[in-house]
Amino acid sequence: MRSTIDLAAVEAMDTADPLRAMRDRFILPDGVIYLDGNSLGAAAPAVFNELQKAATQEWAQDLIRAWNTAGWFDMPVALGDQLGRLIGAASGQTVVCDTTSINIYKVLHAALGMRPNRSVIVAEGDSFPTDLYMAEGVASTRPGTVLRLEGVDAPTIEELIDERVAVILVNHVNYKTGQLRDMAALTCKAHQVGALIVWDLCHTAGALPVELDAANADFAIGCTYKYLNGGPGAPAFIYAAKRHHEDVHQPLSGWWGHARPFAFEQGYTAGSGIRRFLCGTQPVLSMRALKGALDIWDDIDMVSVRKKSIALTDLFIQLVEARCGAYGLELEGPRDGDARGSQVSFLHPHGYQVMRALIERGVIGDFRAPSTIRFGFTPLYVGYKDVWQAVEVLEDILRTGAWQEARFAVKTAVT
Repeated sequence: MRSTIDLAAVEAMDTADPLRAMRDRFILPDGVIYLDGNSLGAAAPAVFNELQKAATQEWAQDLIRAWNTAGWFDMPVALGDQLGRLIGAASGQTVVCDTTSINIYKVLHAALGMRPNRSVIVAEGDSFPTDLYMAEGVASTRPGTVLRLEGVDAPTIEELIDERVAVILVNHVNYKTGQLRDMAALTCKAHQVGALIVWDLCHTAGALPVELDAANADFAIGCTYKYLNGGPGAPAFIYAAKRHHEDVHQPLSGWWGHARPFAFEQGYTAGSGIRRFLCGTQPVLSMRALKGALDIWDDIDMVSVRKKSIALTDLFIQLVEARCGAYGLELEGPRDGDARGSQVSFLHPHGYQVMRALIERGVIGDFRAPSTIRFGFTPLYVGYKDVWQAVEVLEDILRTGAWQEARFAVKTAVT
């Protein structure tokens, strides 16, 4: 079966795209169709400009004075407020710091401490592994704490929520399938039994509108190197609803979270508000790079981003199934655009080899074991013609069996 959409129609979609000019804000190599923004976002000149300024002026010339003169010390909170606009958080509730894994550790301990008479953490059995690993680590430090998993202890996460649950750790979008959860509904379900909820926004921040405050969320964590384009290893973030600030105690009591870090007191006194989630000295150059990435979003409407995201992914699914359906691909995840994030995954018994062949041909996605090939669509720099051309390459690789070359089966360290 062939698609009824032709190249001319796809090009017309690009012409009418209100976000088309955003592509010029990014650096995209010639000959590459980049469909892996859900793993690492593209670079941008604005990021390099911030790095250049931070390194050659602030660090090289101002030296340690830059902690004050360039605002280095306040960057975690300032960037948190800038990022907060994209996730529906009022000011003073988001801080940029550390890594996603470390931040999960902090918020789970904080939530358990706020529910001292409860001992259950609920999570998804098919969660991104670091969420589960950190939850296991937290449970191991608190005797009697148990972990309940969706898909293991019950079919759905809702069935696991009762009065013994202290905290629920859940991904807004599943990293493999792209399934989008109803944040408001699940948060309400948690609160009905007195539990707290932590939302992992790694695959939604910058990809679609998020409304943490409106959903009455308790906590959220996420990374900034995917759809937010902060660069490899860019610092992560924590959101904590203002109503919880005075009750929060997190275990990594480093000096940046102290109420008076430069008083150099012997005992620890937690700082006020969202700053109490800080730990040690933060990576200034990485944070300045992130500032450049976040500045790109100042005039972007997230509703337009979401609309294009659904259109791109709908088009991709339609073209793949029409042109490649005979070659063993099976859609993994929602067909309904409103029910998925900004990614599409297909199952293939030789998915690793297929993805390696695609990457060699300039169509960059990624592979998730055991058999998922994943494609992320960043609406700011992916166009409709990119989708058309990517499917053409995929069809050719499958039709000719090019993926069967032995070199594509050689495993790389990062897939």
